[in-house]
Order: sequence, then structure tokens, then C-alpha cells
Amino acid sequence: MKLTMIAAAAAALLAAPAFADGHTAASGDAAAGEKAFRQCQSCHVVQNEAGDVLAGRAAKTGPNLYNIAGATAGQVEGFNYSDGLVAAGEAGMVYDEATFVAYVQDPTGKIREATGDDGARGKMSFRVRKEEDAVNLYAYIKSLAE
Repeated sequence: MKLTMIAAAAAALLAAPAFADGHTAASGDAAAGEKAFRQCQSCHVVQNEAGDVLAGRAAKTGPNLYNIAGATAGQVEGFNYSDGLVAAGEAGMVYDEATFVAYVQDPTGKIREATGDDGARGKMSFRVRKEEDAVNLYAYIKSLAE
């Protein structure tokens, strides 16, 4: 019995890193996030590997947001990120729900927090005003890659 409990605890600890990569369930409302995404689609698109546009238009001002949940910041191939966002990714910034929500509400602030550099900046000037909208956006974008 004691061995079973130890094995279960070990399995839970070993599984924890798997959840750090964005595979946990999003807490927001994906349907509400779809509506909120309208404010993002002038700059962003969600396009899968096959080239299908799942959300937005063919906008290229911002990077493709497909499969962003669990992704390292500043790493979409072919996109010209700010030095600050690249540095944030190099410092370990990964888009889990909490990080995504903080970033879209205050992009420069989150980059500075991640890098420790008060001069670091991002290119995204838009801010999602409501935390609920940011949580719902994450749920929606994440749902498109599932």
C-alpha cells in the first residue's frame, strides 16, 4: 500500500512538466474569446500548418498565433520580433495562460518583468483592457490548435 502511494506521488511529480507546456485546460470561454479576437485580427491570424486560416484575416503585422499555448515567446519562425520579446523568450517566457493574459494586458511590462531589463520593449502597442477578455482570448486561440 505504501509503495503504491509512493509510486502515485512519483507519477504525479513526473507528469507536472508535461502540464507546463500549455496542455492544461484553459479556464476561459472560447466562444467569448472568439468575439474578443475581433480586436486582434487586424494584426494577427491563426493559420495552421496546412495553410488553413482558422481565425482572423491574412494580417501579418503580428505573428501567427496558431499553437501559441505552451510556446516560447518570440519564436514564430519568419517573424521579426523586437529584441525585447526575443530576450524574454531566451529568458524562459512561455505562453501559459497566466503569461499570455499578463502579456496581452501589458506587453512591455511583461517583457521587462521576464528579462529584468527596464529598457526592453515590444512592438505590440495594443492592450486588452479586461482580464476576462484576455483569459477568453487564450481559451479561444488554444482551442484552435486542439
